[in-house]
Amino acid sequence: MPVGDWTWEVVPASGGVRPAQAADVAVEIWNILAERELAAPVGKVDVSVRIAGDMRDVRVDAVGMPLVPEPLAPGAAFATAVGQAESVEEDCVVTIRVECPGFWLEQGGKYRAEKLFAVQMVLWAGNSLMVTLETYSDAWLTVDTRDREQPEVHTLNAPRLAAALEKISALLGSAPDPGDENHYAKPTQDGFEDVRTEGPAYTDSWGTFEVPARARLLRSRVPDSEDEYEETTDHPVRYLAVEHAGHTVGYLWASVADDAAGFEPRVAVGEIAFQAGAGWLLGLREAHSQGLTPLAALDWLARQPSRPEIGLITGADSREVMSLDALEELSGRY
Repeated sequence: MPVGDWTWEVVPASGGVRPAQAADVAVEIWNILAERELAAPVGKVDVSVRIAGDMRDVRVDAVGMPLVPEPLAPGAAFATAVGQAESVEEDCVVTIRVECPGFWLEQGGKYRAEKLFAVQMVLWAGNSLMVTLETYSDAWLTVDTRDREQPEVHTLNAPRLAAALEKISALLGSAPDPGDENHYAKPTQDGFEDVRTEGPAYTDSWGTFEVPARARLLRSRVPDSEDEYEETTDHPVRYLAVEHAGHTVGYLWASVADDAAGFEPRVAVGEIAFQAGAGWLLGLREAHSQGLTPLAALDWLARQPSRPEIGLITGADSREVMSLDALEELSGRY
């Protein structure tokens, strides 16, 4: 879920805006973020074109294209999709959405998130261009989404965001319209409001909103079933890390004292964590159908033949944490 967003409306003095111009702006914003490692070298971009009078009439639907260096060079997937958008003669709505992997900083290192920012361009019948920048990280906040003050993290990252917003505003010729206050923070024209004086809008916004939201997102990838373990527990849990393509994508866990087991996706690696998690949830259902206890299911899954498409269990021995909350914290932070 976005932590905050900023929107600019670009209204040309004359001549309208073409899809190719909107694509150029998207790439320029990508480059502004990349200057500060807020965008990594390769991201993902979607392009859609719908007829303005009938939004069900889809003329272009290009999803998950790689955003590589020189993405608008002849022959690049993004350039091809933009060319298709240019060829639509009717009044249409063109949407370009870029998901930006990038790095946030902490003392002693930097950490990659697969969707640190998203940039969305919506071109309405060539008359106006709406540009929205969303962030999915709390690194810019004085208080993180777990209600803990983080002055060092804020000091390292907030100026990077402020500098990017200033440069994007210079590119677009106006200051942004900050998004509304949400569960996590209140955006401003140069970042976020310091909530330490009045406190956050919600206490435990992480547990109240983010954890249930990602659980619903994960569950939506598997069919409904009553043949499964409980989703939550108040007891300590044992867990195994799951790795895919060199990244830890989540943690397979089991309660030590009741009938609960599940998978906690590692948020920073993005969509792949949920894709892998769905496979492990189905594995837990199979173990449950065999009558295995949660701890026995954890051991049984660790011994199954490897399935690279859902990741590999790293390490033969499980680890134990005092609560499921602690494991959710681990999966959500790094």
